[in-house]
Amino acid sequence: MTTEEFNKCVDEHSDNVYRFILKNIRDEEQARDIVQDTFEKLWVKAGGISFEKARSYLFSTAYHTMIDAIRKDRRTKPLEEMDCDQHSYHHAYKGLSEVLEQALKRLPEKQRSVLLLRDYEGYAYDEIGEITGLSESQVKVYIYRARLSVKKFIGSLETVL
Repeated sequence: MTTEEFNKCVDEHSDNVYRFILKNIRDEEQARDIVQDTFEKLWVKAGGISFEKARSYLFSTAYHTMIDAIRKDRRTKPLEEMDCDQHSYHHAYKGLSEVLEQALKRLPEKQRSVLLLRDYEGYAYDEIGEITGLSESQVKVYIYRARLSVKKFIGSLETVL
C-alpha cells in the first residue's frame, strides 16, 4: 500500500471505524485511542496489505484492539470509578434512540459487535466473520440472538410510545 492509498484509507474509513468502536464502548477518548492504534498498525503493515483489503483489516484490527482494551479496563477499573448510571434505572424517556442504546448496552459483547457491524455498518455475514474471527453460521446465530434480545427488551411498539 502506498502513502497515498493509506491517506485515502484514513479519509474513507476513519469515521466508520470510530463510529463502530464508539457504539460498542461509549467512551469518546478511548474510541479515538483505539482508532489511532488501528491506523498505526495499518501503517506498520502497509507493505503487506493491499488497498482493497484495508477496510476489512481496519475493522478486524479495531475490533481486536477494542476487545483488548475492554479486558484491560475490566481488570484495572476501581469500584469508585464505575459508572453508576449503568447500575441504576431512570424514568426519564428521551426517545426511541435512547431505548435502542439501552437495549444495545444489555447485549453481550460479541452479539453487540456483530449486530452493529451488520445493521449499522452494512457488512455481509462473511465479512463480519472475517472481522470477528467467527464462522458465518456463528455470526448469523449471534445476530439472531441479538435481534431477539433487542426485540424482547423493547417489547411492542405501543409500550415504547
